[in-house]
Amino acid sequence: MSRRVTSAQVVNIGDLRRLAQRRLPRVAFDYIDGGADGEVTLRENCRVFEDVTFRPRSAVVTVGSDLRTRVLGTDLGLPLLLGPVGSCRLFYPRGEAVAARAAGAAGTVYVLSTLSGTRLEEVKAASRGPCWYQVYLCGGRDVALSAIARAKAAGFSALVVTIDTPVAGLRERDFRNGVKELLSGRPSSALPFVWQLLARPRWLAYFLADGGLMSFPNIVLPGGPMPYADVGAALEQSAVGWDDLRWLRDAWDGPIVIKGVHTADDARRAVDVGASAVVVSNHGGRQLDGVAPTLRVLPDVVEAVRGRVEVLLDGGIRRGADVVKALCLGARAVLVGRAYAYGLGAGGEAGVAKAIQIFRADLVRTLKLLGCASVAELGASYVDVPPDWRREPSR
Repeated sequence: MSRRVTSAQVVNIGDLRRLAQRRLPRVAFDYIDGGADGEVTLRENCRVFEDVTFRPRSAVVTVGSDLRTRVLGTDLGLPLLLGPVGSCRLFYPRGEAVAARAAGAAGTVYVLSTLSGTRLEEVKAASRGPCWYQVYLCGGRDVALSAIARAKAAGFSALVVTIDTPVAGLRERDFRNGVKELLSGRPSSALPFVWQLLARPRWLAYFLADGGLMSFPNIVLPGGPMPYADVGAALEQSAVGWDDLRWLRDAWDGPIVIKGVHTADDARRAVDVGASAVVVSNHGGRQLDGVAPTLRVLPDVVEAVRGRVEVLLDGGIRRGADVVKALCLGARAVLVGRAYAYGLGAGGEAGVAKAIQIFRADLVRTLKLLGCASVAELGASYVDVPPDWRREPSR
């Protein structure tokens, strides 16, 4: 499996996507691949990068390409972080720990989702690099505070607060694949959908050897870890409001990153409540369908915060050139989710490492073709944007 993932035939993230689709049952692959409602925002997140074009400097010879950057005071080997992806053990055994190990080996950050199937202590121990903890308020304040204390003790260096999930978006592929029925525990309900699992016997063997259907060990309720079937209801009961940032700040004395910023107004609000960084994110098109693609929103947010906090971006990034365009428009770094999840589903740690390798090679090649020696030198002069990309007026 790993040999196929690392073969010379895999040249881009799309190739890893196809390998993941072959290995995973449809219900697991579509969980990675799908978005909300008609998936308009999911598609636009990727397509919008085509609207931004490069302005290269020709006849410039660069001896090397420096990909290093600094995010929240930490030096990273490249301007790309592995963002939070829930339920990674559906894709590969101990999926979160596997991905964290690959991130650490590459010299970058792994962001662990609250909705993971691996204990946060195990994930942090797996990585040689920095890890951040993304917190949902599932189970209420006391449950979240307990997880935050564990994350602090384990050595996580930043807290990521996601603000765009007052309710889970309608992910129609999950509905059609029978996610609720498969999780119900009732054979009569699950039976019409079990064929998806049986059609991938190798995946199924790995899945069962890893313990089968997981719970969420970082959401410890009075009766034990939260069962997997309770996700939707738990999210609806754990919406984050701006007032919650006060007690979260009291509980966490390190950097706080606010993820899910769509507008200049929310970016300014994040600065006011003490965020160290914001992530321009629409949850990968998995929440409210029809919102603007993140690259389109990025210049407004950069203008609004006026350098007071670091600005990161996720959504639609599949190539190193996409990363470069985001940096040119003001992002300090980017987060990728689906891109490395495809690698994880295709071949575990080797697949995640391959995804990172693809981005690294793309970044080096793009910088050389731009005539730019380092990511630190990138700026708006290296790109053209459509004239109708107006910025929201700043206050």
